[in-house]
Amino acid sequence: MDWHLCLLLSLLVVFAAEATTTKHMKDFIRAVESIEAVNPGLQMLDVVKGLRKAAGFDTDLIKRYLGDLSDAHDLVSDPSVTSYVSEVINHSLSEMGKEKGVVLTLDGSNVALAPMLLGLEAGLQSTVQGLYPLTLTHNLVASFLHHVHNEQTTLPFGTKGFWDSISSPNVYSLSDLPSLATDALIIGGIDGFILGSEVSSSNDHERSLSDLLKSYYSHQPDAAGLNASPRLISQKRRMNFKKLVSFSSLKSQMVQALTVHRNLNESERKRLDDVMNEGFDQFVHIYAVCPKIVTRSQWGAAAFIGSPSYLSLPVPYLFIHHTYQPSKPCTTFDQCASDMRSMQRYHQQTNGWSDIGYSFVAGSDGNLYEGRGWNWVGAHAYGYNSISYGVCFIGDYTSTLPIRSALDMVRYDFTSCAVNGGRLSSYYSLYGHRQADSTECPGNSLYREIQNWSHWESYLP
Repeated sequence: MDWHLCLLLSLLVVFAAEATTTKHMKDFIRAVESIEAVNPGLQMLDVVKGLRKAAGFDTDLIKRYLGDLSDAHDLVSDPSVTSYVSEVINHSLSEMGKEKGVVLTLDGSNVALAPMLLGLEAGLQSTVQGLYPLTLTHNLVASFLHHVHNEQTTLPFGTKGFWDSISSPNVYSLSDLPSLATDALIIGGIDGFILGSEVSSSNDHERSLSDLLKSYYSHQPDAAGLNASPRLISQKRRMNFKKLVSFSSLKSQMVQALTVHRNLNESERKRLDDVMNEGFDQFVHIYAVCPKIVTRSQWGAAAFIGSPSYLSLPVPYLFIHHTYQPSKPCTTFDQCASDMRSMQRYHQQTNGWSDIGYSFVAGSDGNLYEGRGWNWVGAHAYGYNSISYGVCFIGDYTSTLPIRSALDMVRYDFTSCAVNGGRLSSYYSLYGHRQADSTECPGNSLYREIQNWSHWESYLP
């Protein structure tokens, strides 16, 4: 039997057993590997275009920047692989709030594959002028325009969602009103912009597509966390995006794209300008200023028991905590999400609280996890819960410190996000938990560390 056929059969057995029912990036990469194995000699660009052709994914916008698919290879693959690839590449939103064409990644991100692959293809073709429109501009403009005509039933952009199962994702549902530029589309667009920029200025053309995707999406930090991790990984998405993007260029392209909509009356035009300007500022705030925040539904939170009380914003105080238990830092999304669920169970079932006590929780995986969030009163600093946020680091920091990236995420990114978003007073005061309660929290080492941070106060009124 021909060795190519043997390899195809062996890969298809694995793929059929493990990947066809899940929407995880590792399963998409496995599908790409199976295609590459039986289509030897193809370069990365050939495979990317071949995937797009197999998925039937082509629009006038794509043709304008990437040309037609007349020279794209007809990739050899099993029909089940082709069907899977088509399903996970083609993006759509249903009236029932289901979003297709999205995969879950190891870092806990939800990524629409279409804009990611389009950005990569633009970079491989050295069509750099297509990077912005193919990854971000078109989707954001379409979403803002759609919102102007449907303000009561849509969001301007960035609708997040959640999976039916974190361990075996299959159905991705929106958690709020829909938008044409969902969070998954934007994250996919940002990844496409980063990867396209990278391959356009490097020799990565010689790598296989599966190898590039594995190095970007499958990195699992060790105990040193992100401090010792490579530069080009999905956990460092926001850092790389801020270094590569020109926000002024992105905005000017969006303004230019909106000028073609001349069928709007004066009132609609003014409203569109307002939505675009406000939306763009909010886009920068969420995806460039704030850290990545994993929502409650994304880490699998149980429901709040009873009805939450609401904070009056902006709050004047910020308290720093450590978990003590779990005592070990979590360095992966799966581990951190599991720790969040464990803490919530303890707080609800053992302590008898309504919910996990903290406002937010910092993992060593690059993510900030939503606890009670921006609006709900927490249960973390007795006597001050109604006028403060409580941010907790996962781990015991009695004699050691969190990794530097986790410290910086809270010290700089979270506080900038909270202040700029109008949730934390610009004149806020920072404290350790022990300053409000009789406790060793946040641990001796971490407490010494935060005394060097801006806004730390020795006196708590």
